[in-house]
Amino acid sequence: MRTGNEPITARSALRMRFWLSVWGLLWTAAGTSAFAAAGQTGWSIVCGVLLAIVVTNLVVVVHRIRQGPRYQPGRDVPPSP
Repeated sequence: MRTGNEPITARSALRMRFWLSVWGLLWTAAGTSAFAAAGQTGWSIVCGVLLAIVVTNLVVVVHRIRQGPRYQPGRDVPPSP
């Protein structure tokens, strides 16, 4: 049942997303290096692209964690529809 206070009491799963990103970082780095060592250029490129995506996600998550739980955008940011 919707009570109307969801935006106030909403909790983000940023810590879980952080640890899943670290796990993905380890696997994609290992995959990139293993495929490169095995001479599989195509798979190494695929893992490298995934590695770049994981690193970008990790940077965004760390930035949002550092903003803190009470972050509010400024007056120049319009409200969500």
